[in-house]
Amino acid sequence: MSDAGPAAATTDAKLPDPDPRRPIAFIVGISATIAFVILRFVLVFAAEQPLPIDVWWHDLMVATNTDAGIAVASFVGMIGGTIGMFVIGILIALILWWRKGRWDAATFAIAVATVVAIGAPMAFFVARVRPEDSLAEQEVTSFPSGHTAVATTFVIILGLLLRRWYVWVIGVVWVLVMMWSRTYLHAHWLSDVIAGLLEGIAVATLVWCAVEAFRDRRATRSRAAIANS
Repeated sequence: MSDAGPAAATTDAKLPDPDPRRPIAFIVGISATIAFVILRFVLVFAAEQPLPIDVWWHDLMVATNTDAGIAVASFVGMIGGTIGMFVIGILIALILWWRKGRWDAATFAIAVATVVAIGAPMAFFVARVRPEDSLAEQEVTSFPSGHTAVATTFVIILGLLLRRWYVWVIGVVWVLVMMWSRTYLHAHWLSDVIAGLLEGIAVATLVWCAVEAFRDRRATRSRAAIANS
């Protein structure tokens, strides 16, 4: 008679294949990182002064300013600010834990914490001056746009975790609206929000890839431990 039991059945079970999206996400993350570094060097060589495209976009935003537009942009900025994103982030993490499990909740939390941990100190040390006619923040912490980076991280992580096309559509719209609002209020140059976008893409995709790789490695080790027991 065979002495195979539940442990043997577990070891014989085929582990799930790695998510086929992981290589694509990794390439996107590395590409966004390289693009961010290139943009950073461009601004260093420009002595942190606005680029021609920054000036063009800023003038366009000034020319299209209306009271209603400023009200909408301010509301978007408030939702995407520190307090708004903190509250929303906690709610999303709790919902993910409840509906999807601790790993998805942890992936979301790690990505958001990482993008803030990178972006906030960078903005402080770079100390790029905001447009002098800013209708929002005045601190010299313009690069990169934290609002845009956090919004992008939220969207990409949720898109990767939930696997729903409408999450991506709604998310892309939200990020574009956030980028518009930050420049419409003259709180950032266009290059600042592009940098925030690239930072969010890089952090979200690479954190997701890292957590997925860790989960696969952990599953493999667990299977090996059961086989050797």
